[in-house]
Amino acid sequence: MEETLFSSRIKRPLADRLRPKKLEDVVGQEQVLGEDSPLGRMLFTGRVSSFILWGPPGCGKTTIARLIAEYTNLYFEQISAVFSGVTDLKRVFQYAQERRVTQGKGTLLFVDEIHRFNKSQQDGFLPYVEDGTVILVGATTENPSFELNAALLSRCQVFVLNRLTSENFEELLQRAEKEEGMELPLDKEAREFMKSVADGDGRYILNLAESVWAYAKPGEIFDKDKLMKIIRSRAPIYDKGRDGHYNLISAVHKSLRGSDVDAALYWVSRMIVSGEDPRYILRRLIRFAVEDVSLADPNAVTQAIACAEVYERLGSPEGDLAVMQLTAYLATAPKSAAVYKAMHSAFEAARQTGSLMPPKHILNAPTKLMKELGYHDGYIYDQDLEDGFSGQNYFPEEMGRRRFYNPVDRGFEREIKKRIDYFDKLRAEKQRAQKQKNKLNS
Repeated sequence: MEETLFSSRIKRPLADRLRPKKLEDVVGQEQVLGEDSPLGRMLFTGRVSSFILWGPPGCGKTTIARLIAEYTNLYFEQISAVFSGVTDLKRVFQYAQERRVTQGKGTLLFVDEIHRFNKSQQDGFLPYVEDGTVILVGATTENPSFELNAALLSRCQVFVLNRLTSENFEELLQRAEKEEGMELPLDKEAREFMKSVADGDGRYILNLAESVWAYAKPGEIFDKDKLMKIIRSRAPIYDKGRDGHYNLISAVHKSLRGSDVDAALYWVSRMIVSGEDPRYILRRLIRFAVEDVSLADPNAVTQAIACAEVYERLGSPEGDLAVMQLTAYLATAPKSAAVYKAMHSAFEAARQTGSLMPPKHILNAPTKLMKELGYHDGYIYDQDLEDGFSGQNYFPEEMGRRRFYNPVDRGFEREIKKRIDYFDKLRAEKQRAQKQKNKLNS
């Protein structure tokens, strides 16, 4: 009896008490739940089909699914892909079928972290989704394009949920203060810091607010430093093997390519602080040095290799400075994709003309037969000439000359362009001279 009375006095967690009771109370997801949105129209017509909710933690995926079940008078069944297996799924489908027959009631099956089911488990949903046994609502923090089977994805619409903003957090905190009947004991700076550290997660900020009320003494107001002692640390939402990983490295590449040194340093910092291996970042930066900077600054690849070596010698945290140095160098370096484009053009030409022989005059003739066949006849050793340039043809005779490399007028490639223009001019002059000579000899 005492245990029962004691349990009844324990408050439910704040985040649970503030869980929205109707769809209009869901914060920050108007683009999905608005009247003119696809999901909003589904609810208006009362014909809900299977869909996937893709968004960060704490943005309201579970709440939305539960409210939709209530709104459409469907039985709400919830499972987690982390803790459930094939046996659990079979049980859910069996109960859904029985409920459909005996009660005439449909089932909304909410699958949290659906991306964690393997291919065969995901395939197991297909017949039950197709025949209407369940309305499947999957929740995922990962890109469905990568993590869900094409067959399952083709049967579900995907709705993207937003991470919560500072304005959304303020609304949640005001609801929390109304629920608790008191203001949060935080100064203005600490309140704003709480919003930033929540990193888009509504559940987290409400749990943190509850902790602040629990720790604060009567009349005490927490500043940022005191709040930090409660928070200690919150790892940014980032999975090195999944979508966040690729999003951030893409942001690094685009910032470097756009020569925005500050943005590049920020995204690299985000990756390092989140626990990414700096060696991975350095490998991508080395690739950037040869792909996007290339001969516009030939020293870039030297810097990249040197910084990678510095990191190997020092490790973190001292070696992190080498990563940042290389990031700053590459962001401010002149850029050129001319060699990258030339490689693809040359590869394509090689695939199309792969059986053509080099012209005979540039082939060695180590045997009598090869000499008789004309190998090496007419070859000119360029260094024997006064200008060090013969202008001979080095392409297959059937192919003709091609231009693959077009250096840009930036950085060191500006000088390379001058050299190529000079060689082109010399080549044209020597070809004209050779034609004139041949004409006189004929």
